[in-house]
Amino acid sequence: MFSFLAHRRACAAKQHERDERVRTLPPEYHAPISAADKELLARPATEIVAQVQAGKLEPLHVLRAYGKQALRAHAATNCLTEVLIAKAEGWAEACNTQGPLAGMPISVKDTVGFEGEDACIGYSAWVGRPMQRDSALVRLLKDAGAVPFVKTNVPITLLSFESANDVFGTTTNPHSKGYSPGGSTGGEAALLAYGGSRLGIGTDVAGSVRAPAHFSGIYTIKASSFRFLKSGNSTSMPGQEGIPAVYSPMTRTLDDLEMFWKAVVSMKPWEYDHSCLPIPWREVNLVSGKPIRWAVMWDDGVVAPSPACRRALETVVSELTARGHEVVTLVNPPSPYEGFKIGSQLLLAEGGKLSTKPIRWGESNDPGVRQARIAFALPRFVKHIWAWYLRHVKGDDAYAGLVETSSEKNIEQYLALVAKRESYRDQWFTKLKDEAIDFVLTVPNALPATPHGGMKGGFKGCGYTFLWNILDYSAGIIPVTHVDKELDSFDAKKFKARNSIERDMYKMYDATAMHGLPVGVQIVGKKLEEEKVLEVMKIIEGLLKESGKAYTLLEPAE
Repeated sequence: MFSFLAHRRACAAKQHERDERVRTLPPEYHAPISAADKELLARPATEIVAQVQAGKLEPLHVLRAYGKQALRAHAATNCLTEVLIAKAEGWAEACNTQGPLAGMPISVKDTVGFEGEDACIGYSAWVGRPMQRDSALVRLLKDAGAVPFVKTNVPITLLSFESANDVFGTTTNPHSKGYSPGGSTGGEAALLAYGGSRLGIGTDVAGSVRAPAHFSGIYTIKASSFRFLKSGNSTSMPGQEGIPAVYSPMTRTLDDLEMFWKAVVSMKPWEYDHSCLPIPWREVNLVSGKPIRWAVMWDDGVVAPSPACRRALETVVSELTARGHEVVTLVNPPSPYEGFKIGSQLLLAEGGKLSTKPIRWGESNDPGVRQARIAFALPRFVKHIWAWYLRHVKGDDAYAGLVETSSEKNIEQYLALVAKRESYRDQWFTKLKDEAIDFVLTVPNALPATPHGGMKGGFKGCGYTFLWNILDYSAGIIPVTHVDKELDSFDAKKFKARNSIERDMYKMYDATAMHGLPVGVQIVGKKLEEEKVLEVMKIIEGLLKESGKAYTLLEPAE
């Protein structure tokens, strides 16, 4: 009872603090969006920075335009956590106006550490525990002239494609309130899609920047490990290195994504963060030289892409093929399902205890994480009986394999899994090398955005993103189209699911209800190939524009 009361008090206090920070902002932030604001918000980040550097644009003016739009986005989607705008006014006035991010407002995931500010990531027990210093990322951003101004919402535990917690509430998709903007960097995706920021930063351990980009209609490239700063931030799973989480940029446009990556790397992040590899930005030219060989993974063998997601992938493949690109189907790759089993055991090797330990009595947990914890808590003999039933009675070998491996690992078992991970990575390395495959195209998820609460059945369906974390490959998301209720219809009566994972995913698919939601495509390079992935994203977007199929960004109603 005392724990529950403390939980309620912490949530109320934090929400009051957020409301007061908004209410007490200068009047400029509560004024309507002006024509001048709209014009500024429409400018690419490169143009804003150039004008600040030239002394033609005041950083404070930029901050106020984006601050106003961010508050509008928050009113529409509940995307913000810590509102830093009052502090950001001082940072804007004192910013480095000659830096590569001069005067540019930056939004960040709630995990990011600022001196004197909470990074509670949705745990009420962590409210009122401010960080003692700026993280390496924040120090670099400020030195580059950027103006961090808001933090954005996440799911409790950070292990969900939803973004909901009792402290800050549920973030909704700006395209449709009944759907998730993604997770765990969902608040960031909602803010960017709404236009309340152009440059943002999130983390990814199983798809946590890529699913939000796909669900919300924005751009990102998940970095390989040690390419981007991460030290000094908050996390739900300290010490979890079996499948390392990576920080990565998220942006409203592809041009912004290129600018942001280059700006951060130009600041030599390895001089701010011991974990960063000293790799400068490498200019690559993929237009001339040997032709690009693309491989398409149409199906991961667990959950077939929904009609909407398959149509987006087919659109990209069709445009590449029509322009003479060599595009082949990825045949007999190392089993994505086997990779999923290895990765899920490594990610939750401690049985999910770390991420759920801070949760107080009566505090809401993510429905998917709750399901996983139940499986871990069952006696081993019960799991064996359950797995036997699934495999031999239901014919569901896929789910049976996950059930029987959902147990806390000892050190010997953990090290054996690390060895399996390395062997699995070697299999993929050999496959791509032997077949001279440069990039893999696939869907980011079997579904477009999932409905709120959908992680109860959908938490097992993250294979299309999680695979590339297991392999530690660079992977980008580009929005391609929107769900069309006519083109993407689905006859549920004729569909026969191959396993319960696929069945649970397809229970959520409804093209009519999902009409208008964004649909993206995932472009995968090899380890530490962020520059190459960016270049091929530019190639694909260029082809879509040439053919009149360019993605239309969300323009919120007045």
